Amino acid sequence: MYSRILVPIDGSSCSLKGLEEAIKLAALLKARIKLIHVVNELISEPALAPSEYHDRLIETLREAGKATLAEAQTIARRQGADVETQLLETIGGRASDCIVAAATQWGADLIVMGTHGRRGMSRLAMGSDAELVVRSTPVPVLLVRERTDL
Repeated sequence: MYSRILVPIDGSSCSLKGLEEAIKLAALLKARIKLIHVVNELISEPALAPSEYHDRLIETLREAGKATLAEAQTIARRQGADVETQLLETIGGRASDCIVAAATQWGADLIVMGTHGRRGMSRLAMGSDAELVVRSTPVPVLLVRERTDL
């Protein structure tokens, strides 16, 4: 059924909920998990800041991404999951495009990801990477919402 599960991780509690579900599925199906984190370098426009500050910011984003992946990998391994990680970088691209490309390149059977459940203006302004992944990937997607009514 599913033997390769791709899990995008951004360090949020919602993405960790997605990881929890992926770990459960992987255990049931004896599947591998690949954790990815996307660093978007457009966040810091080099034309607006001196080069040394821009370079430092990008390196800080990379280090934070590596730490996020390491933490998620530790969580998965403690529960017996077969897991690998990959840090992806894009300059001005959407995280959703990186997620779909990673799923295709790795041969994922399933993408499991948290969704922040934005509504209204926030959703219009920021968009939804989860929604864009669902719309553009040939791979089935399991979206996991964080319960906020507790």
